[in-house]
Amino acid sequence: MSLTWHIRLADQAKQDLLEISKWTAKNFGIQQAEHYAETITLAIEALHDGPEILVATLRDDIAEGIHTLHVARQGRKGRHFVVFSVSEGHIINVLRLLHDSMDLAKHLPEDNK
Repeated sequence: MSLTWHIRLADQAKQDLLEISKWTAKNFGIQQAEHYAETITLAIEALHDGPEILVATLRDDIAEGIHTLHVARQGRKGRHFVVFSVSEGHIINVLRLLHDSMDLAKHLPEDNK
């Protein structure tokens, strides 16, 4: 039986998803915003399989213990990263949802730098 990891969304990650959805709705319509929110949610849900999933990357170059997972996967398009860390007890902390053109290190919480 495979181990299921627990996912915690930081308040900032929740705010990021809200802002991404609002921006997408304004620029591409409500239907596209709903589709993209689902794309991001599916990427986050994939983390239930653990941080070693094939497309997640350890990014110690950004900050020690930081991982990224691009939301563009399984035929879905997207331009955001799920930025996360791992805690004891099989917990994945989703810290931010950041556009792939951003300087990720600049947008991490201070305690993760």
